[in-house]
Amino acid sequence: MNSAPSPRPQTAAKRSISLYRRLLSWLLLPLLALGTLLLVQAFLSAREAADRAYDRLLEASLVTIAEQVKWQDGQLWLDLPPAALEMLATDAQERVFYSLVDADGEQVTGNTHLPDANRAADGRLTPQESLGRSGELSFRDIAWQGQALRLGSLDTRLGGWGDDPRHGQRYSIRVAHTREGRDTLTRELFSGSLVRLAGMATLALLVVLIGIRLALSPLTRLRRAIRERDSRSLAPLNLPLPRELEELKHTINDLLARMRRVRANQERFIGDASHQLRTPLAGLSAHAELALRQQDPSAWHAALGQMQATASHTAHLANQLLSLTRLNNPEVQPPRVPLELSALARATVSRLFLRCDRAGVDLGLEIAPDIDGAAWTLGIEWQLEEALANLIDNACKHGARTVTLTLSRMAAPSDALPAQADSATLAGRWRLSVEDDGPGIDAERRLLVLRPFHRNTQPDSHAQTPAQQHDELKHHEGAGLGLAIVDGIARHHDARLTLSDSTARSVTQAADSASRANEANEPGASCGLCVSLHLAPCAAPEVRMDGDDESAQAGKPARTGGTAC
Repeated sequence: MNSAPSPRPQTAAKRSISLYRRLLSWLLLPLLALGTLLLVQAFLSAREAADRAYDRLLEASLVTIAEQVKWQDGQLWLDLPPAALEMLATDAQERVFYSLVDADGEQVTGNTHLPDANRAADGRLTPQESLGRSGELSFRDIAWQGQALRLGSLDTRLGGWGDDPRHGQRYSIRVAHTREGRDTLTRELFSGSLVRLAGMATLALLVVLIGIRLALSPLTRLRRAIRERDSRSLAPLNLPLPRELEELKHTINDLLARMRRVRANQERFIGDASHQLRTPLAGLSAHAELALRQQDPSAWHAALGQMQATASHTAHLANQLLSLTRLNNPEVQPPRVPLELSALARATVSRLFLRCDRAGVDLGLEIAPDIDGAAWTLGIEWQLEEALANLIDNACKHGARTVTLTLSRMAAPSDALPAQADSATLAGRWRLSVEDDGPGIDAERRLLVLRPFHRNTQPDSHAQTPAQQHDELKHHEGAGLGLAIVDGIARHHDARLTLSDSTARSVTQAADSASRANEANEPGASCGLCVSLHLAPCAAPEVRMDGDDESAQAGKPARTGGTAC
């Protein structure tokens, strides 16, 4: 029974924030903060303008009252004109208070006793809000008998002539009124500013919305261009985009180019695999048809032998195709574990020794004594065995008579092979090499043989007899997948794969190879091939001695689940 699809992708899509909303948030939040500051500034400016306007009226009232102060009957006398207070009584029904105070601070007259505008409630001097009378005129906001008042104070002296000491006597006029009119004017000024700010905010919002839409329109065009493409098309994108999106377009085009190469390689691989499988199957059909036409049992036996060889070759080809498919699928790659290479090399040679001996090939193994049993690396056992088996099988099929599997450690750069250009990067690595005395591969064709279905066969049908052609094709039989599989395994193990001329051949082998090259009229042909896998070393895994374990009883350490690699 099929399970319901997981809702996680949809949930993730719902939780993701669109680029449009993100840009809108990053633009509107600063605009909102700026608008708030502008509103506060507009309110403060409106209140300041209202205070300045009413302070002018308060100043006029103070001056008018001061002009009516005179000396009469031995004291200060004030004949208060009604207009002096009426100019402060606006439509807001404000309450107005006044007070006349002599030089000693005693109230002479007034409807209430008002404090000094230059002093706070505790008697300390306060900063003056002067309007240009050198400290004689000052204003301040006070709280008086539970009311918020605006207080104005004018300090002046009596005028007169002569030596009369009363002339020039100081006195103070104090006038205060409630803030209803000021608050009304503040609201009127602020409401006008608020309308202008609201219009500007609406215009700014429209500009931001339209600007984001226009700025994101290239992304919309790119999305539509990708969505409307044929699912089978891998052609590069060709549409005008802003400079910031050109890099994204180039990246997508690079991805499409890699996909085109992958698809071309897959199509070529499928075509080559179909051809390689069709040929032996057609041979099987032809042998069976020819055997059915014969009456001689010996002909049947010969046909069955040919069919068995063809079937064996087809099975080997199918196994190689499966191995190559497994290597090219990264989703089924198992993790690498610590492996001991000397044991792996011995197991591989033991498994292939009888097959090579039946084919007349001398298969040998060489392991440096100082690394025997201590050559640890991270790898996959069946893949490394498959790589060694393919290398040995290729050497046998291509005319080698002696094949040697060697395990050693790469020397320092000064002691490395002269042909190894990057020997410094390979120093200290394990070197698994398969060396043979076959015809070898020309240096300019060594990279080509790493491709699937590329075989190092160039028989010259015009210069060879039919018997020589048959012998040459027999030496070069195969599908051309062995080295491609080895190259894939090397890549999965982060190893280096090198192909070089064979150097570990005896003088007799070298003479035989030279005579074969002279007989084939190829004076420049290579003699022998050495294919090496350079693997990174790692520390040996931890071991423990278990008295109940059979390996411990035999004196061998047993591995634990942990590893130091």
